Amino acid sequence: MQTITFAAIKVLNMKKILLIAFVALLSLSAAAQNKVTGKDSTTFEGYLYNEKYNVYLVIDFYHNNVIVPNQEIYGEMAGYFGDRQDGRKWLFTDAKIISKDKAEIQITNDYGSEDLTASLTAIDDKNFKFRQEDGSTLKIARNRKWLKMPKELDFVKR
Repeated sequence: MQTITFAAIKVLNMKKILLIAFVALLSLSAAAQNKVTGKDSTTFEGYLYNEKYNVYLVIDFYHNNVIVPNQEIYGEMAGYFGDRQDGRKWLFTDAKIISKDKAEIQITNDYGSEDLTASLTAIDDKNFKFRQEDGSTLKIARNRKWLKMPKELDFVKR
């Protein structure tokens, strides 16, 4: 009777091993699917530039580890909107990748007095469209006056 019990235990252990192997294979499959949806790509990472307004985006929506120069007190974030002629920044407090070519961004100015929601869409590997969706309007300083940015801006990845 003891030999039957040991045999039953061996069968149970084998079932546990098979179950663990099956779960491990499922997790590998899920990781492979992340590659297909672009979650591990570099689409939403890097330096994007708009030549017309001389503004840029520094982003990393995958790791949210961008530090704003001279404003390290804010810590790591998804990125920021900068102006080549002025030191003020608009901070990307949150970014959510919706699909392989679109992300939603929560933005605030560096004083925290204005905020907005925007989207960033990848047209191809180098071209992006930034669209202000809701909330305040992005503004930059030009000749001691605030210049409102258009609702849509085109950016090129460098």
